[in-house]
Amino acid sequence: MRSYLMAHRHRLEELQFDNTYARLPEAFYARVEPTPLPNPVLVSFNPDAAALLDLDPDEAKRPEFAGVFGGQFLIPGSEPVAMLYSGHQFGIYAGQLGDGRAILLGEVRNGRGEKWDLHLKGAGQTPFSRDGDGRAVLRSTIREYLCGEAMHGLGIPTTRSLCIVAGDEPVLRERPEVGAMLLRMAPTHVRFGSFQAFFARRQPEYVKQLADHVIARFYPHLAGAADTYPRFFDAVSVRTAQLIAKWQAVGWAHGVMNSDNMSIIGLTLDYGPYGFLDAYDPSFICNHSDHHGRYSFRNQPDIGYFNLRCLGQALSSLVTPQQEQEALAAYEAAHAAHYLELMRAKLGLQKSTSEDGLLISDLLALMAMNQVDYTIFFRALGGFKSGAAETNDSLRDFFTDRDGFDRWAVRYADRLRAETGRDDDRRARMNQVNPKYILRNHLAQTAIERAQLKDYSEIDRLRQLLKDPFAEQPDMDAYAAPPPDWGRQILVSCSS
Repeated sequence: MRSYLMAHRHRLEELQFDNTYARLPEAFYARVEPTPLPNPVLVSFNPDAAALLDLDPDEAKRPEFAGVFGGQFLIPGSEPVAMLYSGHQFGIYAGQLGDGRAILLGEVRNGRGEKWDLHLKGAGQTPFSRDGDGRAVLRSTIREYLCGEAMHGLGIPTTRSLCIVAGDEPVLRERPEVGAMLLRMAPTHVRFGSFQAFFARRQPEYVKQLADHVIARFYPHLAGAADTYPRFFDAVSVRTAQLIAKWQAVGWAHGVMNSDNMSIIGLTLDYGPYGFLDAYDPSFICNHSDHHGRYSFRNQPDIGYFNLRCLGQALSSLVTPQQEQEALAAYEAAHAAHYLELMRAKLGLQKSTSEDGLLISDLLALMAMNQVDYTIFFRALGGFKSGAAETNDSLRDFFTDRDGFDRWAVRYADRLRAETGRDDDRRARMNQVNPKYILRNHLAQTAIERAQLKDYSEIDRLRQLLKDPFAEQPDMDAYAAPPPDWGRQILVSCSS
């Protein structure tokens, strides 16, 4: 691997572009160039993302680097476009949307044959900006940059980010803030709403062309079959189900699951007012703008279903109503099965029994009633002793209802003994799926506040920490602690 990396380190000017999206008809996008940030400064650079592009990490030291990703210069081979899409926002069809503050610079192919969109967020106004200024702010770019890397470390499909660049142009949100750009990366940024736009325009030929484009790149095994399009919808449904199951198992809420924020290849897309659970609360609402709790933590699986119905409607020229219902049923089955599989692993269970679902749901109900920290408890649960005489006092102390925990613990111990494994082996397995470190809001907020004072060190510290959230990392225990009182009061909204 090291020899490969040494042989495939490119300068910015040597990146290998293959812009398939820009070769689609111009109905799919608007050609537009970034609006430069004045006096751009590199805030943070992600060498792991650079490796995906075969980009030499030393390129970040060049004075031109901040200029390129601050919108001042285009890399040779770029063909910048703003992507068209529409979507349902808070359950209501919002009409034409599109990249209002982001521009797809192009698609880079690495030496392994992988392709990555270079998507510059905060790049200025486009024809799809509506009333927006087309800018991003330092606060929101830090949150997206860090959470993408945190989710990758957790094994959850996600967009990645190469760098953050800040300028000295103030951007007005609730107050004036530092303007910034984020270079985010994904195999594609096509979303459910990309199909919805052409359905709404009554252009089924473009729905088909977009489906063919996505299938050729990401579902090639489906191409050419008589039932290609229903199988495509089924595959998207299953990927979406598995993604949301992963969110639920790790205790993460997206916050704004509009259909235009849903990836056609099952990635976590468009980080805004997200939040990891502190105390377990299924009604957790991380988005201060979500006044009715539509996008609460417990609702995410149902919202996934709703968004797939929207996609199914957009694909109605290619998929029959019966085929749509079959795909939606596949979504429900895949989500239930994958979530149960993930939760069994969190409890260290290797075999499946009919009582597992109740064992898990009863534990979660107990945790909710006792306001138990989700991440800390599951990490600690690895230390559970299954012997008949064990009292597991340290775990009991998470609960005010200790008798309730004791009753559940008896059932859990019986279940573990039925598998006849060793406690130490189980703990090792559980530590591979129950993270010690997550990106709690107060950690991100601390990095933001320091960055606003031009101290960017905490961003890089968190990026490094969250690369391996399951490992015991020396001298980093403070980052695994529950939030301080002020950290529980942080409000994030759609402007985040």
